[in-house]
Amino acid sequence: MILINKIFLKDIIKDSGICFGTSGARGLVSDMTDRVCWAYTTAFLQEVTPGAKRVVLGHDLRPSSPAIIRACAAAAQVRGMDVEYAGALPTPALAYYALQERMPAVMVTGSHIPFDRNGIKFYTDEGEISKDHETAITQAVVPDADAYSSTMKLISVGTPLTVYRERYLKFFPVDFLSGIRIGVYEHSSVARDFLTELLKQFGAEVVSLGRTNSFVPIDTEAVSEEDQALGREWVSAHRLNALLSTDGDADRPLIGDETGRWLRGDVVGLLCARYLNAQTVVTPVSSTTAIERCGAFTHVLRTKIGSPYVISGMEAAFAVGEHGVVGFEANGGFLVGNTFERNGCILEPLPTRDAVLPMLALLALAQERGVPLSALVASLPQRFTASDRIKEFPTERSQVLITKLASSRQTVAKVLGNTCGNVVSQDETDGLRLTFASGQIIHLRPSGNAPELRCYAETDSEEQAKELVRMTLDRVLVTGEI
Repeated sequence: MILINKIFLKDIIKDSGICFGTSGARGLVSDMTDRVCWAYTTAFLQEVTPGAKRVVLGHDLRPSSPAIIRACAAAAQVRGMDVEYAGALPTPALAYYALQERMPAVMVTGSHIPFDRNGIKFYTDEGEISKDHETAITQAVVPDADAYSSTMKLISVGTPLTVYRERYLKFFPVDFLSGIRIGVYEHSSVARDFLTELLKQFGAEVVSLGRTNSFVPIDTEAVSEEDQALGREWVSAHRLNALLSTDGDADRPLIGDETGRWLRGDVVGLLCARYLNAQTVVTPVSSTTAIERCGAFTHVLRTKIGSPYVISGMEAAFAVGEHGVVGFEANGGFLVGNTFERNGCILEPLPTRDAVLPMLALLALAQERGVPLSALVASLPQRFTASDRIKEFPTERSQVLITKLASSRQTVAKVLGNTCGNVVSQDETDGLRLTFASGQIIHLRPSGNAPELRCYAETDSEEQAKELVRMTLDRVLVTGEI
């Protein structure tokens, strides 16, 4: 009898701390050993795509990503699969290519989280994996192996990026950015070269800004004061019509207007949805209420935060026969559920977060209306949102705090004070979202990607929204309410 050693994923999770968050399995690089990454990838291929004969792999520009991708490649090779290596590229480019080729994909990226962390995202031949798929992976038992890292030389191919580029070249007008001067904040975004080339193909004059060889964790939901100042300086110094950037793996956009002001991701999503003439919008509970107030959409469905929940909501919309379905998050990542047609041009579905589409859509919408980007935002109902976070705030502590706030108005008064008045409603879809008699909203939730407490606020004033976030996080720290 031949005895085969086995690996239980639940043991891998317990020992390493690598687990699924809002999007992908993530954790400290030091815990993402070859064995851990090999086991996760094997479980995905075994439980979610057991009949697949080939797989495409890609990664971002984090220093730890190439080593992790070799462990993922080894898992596929042990199963006898053909491995196509796409190299460093945007996550949505890899996902779109996998959809077109009808094969699974594995993307190594930690998105926007610090460089000492990383992660793995998995895609079936139909798109991003679901929460049910995540459960199947975490409960898997896989055969052990003698080695967990590939010894095969991985040579990247450029086809996925070509296919991704054609998606936009076919949909947007030729030279529609002619005469437009755009700054690209490159930092360590995996899309920095691709984005510059694409904008030039549409006729834009592009100014390269802020390129770095070290990894910079750009969070499109909580733009740093430094990056806000840089935006204003760059626009003034280079006479820019717009500023564009992304997070590390380019599935979240960062768009700045002609004043150097970075637009909120949910506002970007709203405007992109209007450009596409979408009928149904699926978005997390944290997104601006201007989505409903603008009256542009037939249906708006609110979900928990994280692209798997948005995707599940989009699928629910399809199930009841809705059309023109899109999704987006407060981070600006935009998902397309249906085929859309505009001016006789076709945009094919991409049900995973994308940064490039909303960038081009907002620029095209501004060109059509003959207005600057700032005017697009000014045309919307004036609700303003802000967000920030407390880093190194244990998830357990966040959960205890939120439970106490949800169950006691006295605790709300103690922690948050009486600035906003009485609570008139609360939403526990994801964390705790409190709406006050003043119309102000405060939302607290633990991050799904790192030990952080995130805070969101919405009011009729931009400065007031920022102050509410600052005040709330300060009071959480001062009161020590746990």
